[in-house]
Parts: sequence; C-alpha cells; structure tokens
Amino acid sequence: MSAETLVKGYDTLRREIAARDRGLREKVMSLDEAARLVSDGDHVAIGGCTLSRTPMAMIWALIRARRTGLTVSRSITSTEGDLIFASGLGKKIVTSWFSQGIVWGISKVMRHHVEKGLAEFDEWSHMAMGLRYRAGGMGIPFMPVRSMVGSDVARIRADEVKPVRCPFTGDEVMALPALNPDVALIHVQRADAYGNAQLDGLQFMDIDIAMAASKVILTTERIVSNDQIRRAPDHTRIPFFTVEAVVEVPYGSVPHECYGQYEPIFAQLDNYAALTAKDPVAGVKTYLDEFVHGPKDWADYLSKVGLETLLTASRRGRVIYND
Repeated sequence: MSAETLVKGYDTLRREIAARDRGLREKVMSLDEAARLVSDGDHVAIGGCTLSRTPMAMIWALIRARRTGLTVSRSITSTEGDLIFASGLGKKIVTSWFSQGIVWGISKVMRHHVEKGLAEFDEWSHMAMGLRYRAGGMGIPFMPVRSMVGSDVARIRADEVKPVRCPFTGDEVMALPALNPDVALIHVQRADAYGNAQLDGLQFMDIDIAMAASKVILTTERIVSNDQIRRAPDHTRIPFFTVEAVVEVPYGSVPHECYGQYEPIFAQLDNYAALTAKDPVAGVKTYLDEFVHGPKDWADYLSKVGLETLLTASRRGRVIYND
C-alpha cells in the first residue's frame, strides 16, 4: 500500500466526520463484538508506544477473529508486531522502530518476514510518525517539516515525501503525507460508557491518532461513571465523539505495561524472546498456539500468565505511580 492510498482528501474526511454518530450513547461491548468493527484490509493504528499501554487484548481478539491484510501503523512497534506478522493479521507495519524491546534486540520474527518478502516494514523517523498523525488529526493532507531533510529515510522515500517551496519565505521543506487510519486501537486506564477516556502518564501519539481515525476502539482497565469523568475533565484526553466502542478489559496490555496499573510481565517476555531466538517461525507459532489460540477467553489467557505474576506486576506498577 503506497503512502497516497493512506492519505485521505478533505472531502472524504469531511463526509466521514459528518456521517459519524456524535450522540452521547453507551458504547460498551465485548472484545469479540469490537473485533467485528475491523474489516480485512483496514488501516489500523495502535496507540501506546513500545511496551507501554499496548492494546494487546484487542490485537489478541483480532487475531482470534482471523482478520487479515491489515496495514498497521504505530509510533514504535514491539512484540505485538511479531504477532501481527506471524498470525497473518497484517502484512505491512508503518512505524519508526520495530524490535522486541531494548533488552531483547531486533525482532527476529520481523527480520524473517521482511527478508523473505512475506511482509513489509515501512520505516519512518519517529518525529515523522507523530507529525503524520498530527496532520491526519488536523484534517490536512500533509505536514510541512524540516525533519528527514538530507537523510537516507527521505532519500529512499522520494516517491512519498515531496519537497515543497514555502509560499512566504521561499524555503524548501518536506511535505509528509498524513495518516488517517480506518480504526484506532487505544488502551487507557479508565473511560466512561460513552467513550470519554482519561490517560495517566505519557500520552504518546494517542490523542492525534484518535482525532485522525475514522473510528476508535477503546479498551480500558475499568469503566467509570460519567460523573467521575466530569469531576476531572482536564484528564479527559480522548472525547466520546471519536469513539465507536468501549471494552472493559482488566490487564488489557499484558504482557506489556499500563502506567500506574502494572509493570510488564518480564518473565513472559523473556520466555518469548528465548523461543523466537532459537527459531523465529516455530517459536512465535508456539506462543500463538499457547497464549492466543489456546485460551477460551481473555480471563483464561490471564490465568495462563498466572495470578501471582499479575499481582506482583500490579504491586510494582502502583508503587512507581504512588511514589
């Protein structure tokens, strides 16, 4: 998929916004129901960053629903990218960095799929990813920047990044194409039933992603009352009128972390890294069979992770938050 097909014109964006239901209605549903809002071939943006607030439960549900052919974008991609490629959920990931994590190094699963021509890693600079989402959220087709000027990233993207002349100064700048996802998957600490979402800690690119997307699927650690949301309106980062679904999923980022709620499940991530280090194909298949396709539901998946493990991760995560 080229950059041009990811960029939507103003008239298209305007029609999509006008067609959106902006009524204050309850949007609570299950993971399976929310998965039906994603179609094969959609451009799906993932909120959070690296191991932080990854909407793992929703990705897990989409894999189990056998969605295919997605173009996925994210600021920085970690182990969820491995699962997306290996399961066939997505064949292209647009991101600025793709690794299992700083501790475990470059993803061997990603290297296998990209080097064998099975999938595409579409690399941009980190700032470029943020500015592309920002342009999408503003409803403009591109963002003029100096980022990437003279870099190899810009050189290899000569058909996607266009030099333009500033009409005021005459300076040459780069035009980055906007990103307007069909669906955004964002995990938050709390939200009400209407989709007003509050975030603790770093917001990453989530606000721009939510505004740029045609619809947002929120997964949340807990659903709270609208009265509670209104008591701290300055904490509401994603407004209800962008949201299509609200899914209450405790531990919805496991094995990744959710700030103020729990740390990453490092033992599980270590085991996954060891599996894929030996054989990236067989290793990721073993993981998918055991932790994605094997459990009967998300609660069963968490039981495989282990109650004591989850409680320990929660205690450590909350200690950091409270200190």
